[in-house]
Amino acid sequence: MSNTNQSRNGAFMTEETLRGAGEQLSMAANMAKETAMECGTHYVTEPAKDLFGLFQDYAKSRPEVAAVWCFGLGLLIGWKLRS
Repeated sequence: MSNTNQSRNGAFMTEETLRGAGEQLSMAANMAKETAMECGTHYVTEPAKDLFGLFQDYAKSRPEVAAVWCFGLGLLIGWKLRS
């Protein structure tokens, strides 16, 4: 294999040019990966905080109903873990 590759339009690309393009592609892929990880973390933690906050507000306004729900969920989870 020679040092150069001929592209579709007839221009020659050296191995150095190809290596530089590969490095740029790698950097772009890493940046996309980091952005996706940050977005994934945000969209998992924020709704969980919102749901917990909503439950706290509901429990403050109607503590007896929240207590019954917690008891029922605890009973159900305990029953399933026992089996």
